[in-house]
Amino acid sequence: MLAVLAVSYASSLRAYLAQRSHLEDLRAQIEEKSDNIEAYEREARRWDDDEYVAQQARERLDYVNPGETSYVVIGRDGQPLGGDDASLSDPVAAPADEEVPPAWWDTAWASVEAAGDPQAAAEEEAEQQPADEIVPPPEQTEEGTE
Repeated sequence: MLAVLAVSYASSLRAYLAQRSHLEDLRAQIEEKSDNIEAYEREARRWDDDEYVAQQARERLDYVNPGETSYVVIGRDGQPLGGDDASLSDPVAAPADEEVPPAWWDTAWASVEAAGDPQAAAEEEAEQQPADEIVPPPEQTEEGTE
């Protein structure tokens, strides 16, 4: 009888300790989220200031005030010079060192074409080689607001 009681209490104690650990993890997540909320609220208050909005428009969108003249130095290749100024470069173009994945609609259309011609799909699969190594995609990092 004592052994049965000990086993039943042991399982209940294990469940209790697991729930406490989970509760501590959730409290840590709540604290982290509340810090993020405070940072976002600070950022929102900054956008209420007209001078800050004007500064961001000048930096990000290259706006100029009436009467001012904007100059952009162009290199021999026809691209704007400026190094770190990302607003002058083409925002749609991807960096040269990153491989751009195919668009989802291209992949979907390829599956439709493969369904229409199973012989070509079988030949294409025979040409493909298995990967030597599975490489996870690079993780995106969040930039701080300040």
